[in-house]
Amino acid sequence: MQRRRFLGMTAAGAATAALAPALTACGSSAPGGDKKLKLVAADYGDKPANSSKKYWEQFAKDFEAKNKGVKLDVEVYSWTEVDKKVADMVAAGKAPDIAQIGAYADFAAAGKLYSADQMISVPTQADFISSLAKAGEVHRVQYGLPFVSSTRMLFYNKALFAKAGVVKAPESWDEVQAAAVKLKAAGVKIPFGVPLGPEEAPAETMLWMLGGGGGYTDNTGAYTISSEANVKAFAWLRDELVGKGLTGPNDPARTNRQDVFDAFCKGDVGMLHGHPTLMQQARAGKIDFQIAPLPGVKGKASSTMGVADWMMAFKQGGHRDQLGTLLDFVFSKDNVLSFVGQYDLLPVTESASASMQGDRRYEALWPFLSQLQIAEFYPADKTSWAKVSATIKEKIGTVVQKGGDPSAVLGEIQREAEAAELAGR
Repeated sequence: MQRRRFLGMTAAGAATAALAPALTACGSSAPGGDKKLKLVAADYGDKPANSSKKYWEQFAKDFEAKNKGVKLDVEVYSWTEVDKKVADMVAAGKAPDIAQIGAYADFAAAGKLYSADQMISVPTQADFISSLAKAGEVHRVQYGLPFVSSTRMLFYNKALFAKAGVVKAPESWDEVQAAAVKLKAAGVKIPFGVPLGPEEAPAETMLWMLGGGGGYTDNTGAYTISSEANVKAFAWLRDELVGKGLTGPNDPARTNRQDVFDAFCKGDVGMLHGHPTLMQQARAGKIDFQIAPLPGVKGKASSTMGVADWMMAFKQGGHRDQLGTLLDFVFSKDNVLSFVGQYDLLPVTESASASMQGDRRYEALWPFLSQLQIAEFYPADKTSWAKVSATIKEKIGTVVQKGGDPSAVLGEIQREAEAAELAGR
């Protein structure tokens, strides 16, 4: 099993094959006349001892005990295969009743999903954190139900900072560069880790865009990948960090997120962008670390990146009432806290968030939680996003290489994004 290294990502185009017409219904009746529901979920564990399968087995027992006559069949797959598994099931006309995966937009656009207000109770729908609920909308109708969430912050190694004479976390990009120069002079192998390799290039890209005052889209949802702010951000990254040897010996275009996470946990990285699960890994590596808000071009960035994984309910089985009952149970405060607490993730509901903020057992997550309301998300409501994400993975790393041209590369990605958007209409 493999812990998911990044929430909210999906295999590019995985859902495309799922748009074939339905053939047969997947929902069925179990022996004895019981109604049987099928749920397919992703595994957030990194070993058998903390596999999500254990959570869902207990969840099924608890749900069936409260809902006589309903049987819940749960299949759990690794993040490397779960999106494709669901896409294949839907394409074969055997959609699960519920899927907990990385993206919902293609299924929603094809008319295969129930909307939130067709199933779940008003209190459950109203309990979703507003920024997350909005990120689950297609044409202002919510189809994606956020399951877990995460935000990104700056992680830094306190011991390496002290060794280099850096007295506080940088807030602006100039301070980032100044700290990185000191770290390099002190012998730190990777002053600032920049993973623009294919594993998570869209996330690292978005973080630098947000820090520069840009982003993937504007307020109307139109792609702004080649905006002036984004071009300037990558020109700065190319010239002031990568070009000055402040990102370590490896090419950022070939460096994956887990590469820099592993190096951070070995004490080789001064600072990097990270999500909450890095805390577990860093503690296991006995790294004395601290977290801080995302630095921006002139000071602290006005927003950070938020990420969500999604639940969605398929119409094919026709079990709308039972699915509403199931989803109300999934998003009860105790169940939300039970799951996120196991994996250092953030809750998606106001009730669970308030409970977490008042419980010192979750104190390490409070800074990430405080960022959630100002977080910006991938344009996951766009059916074009899977293709755009794949293009970013393929091309973005070249902008920070010697001779790289941010304007040309971002312009090319912009044109491909607009073409993909038009093709999906």
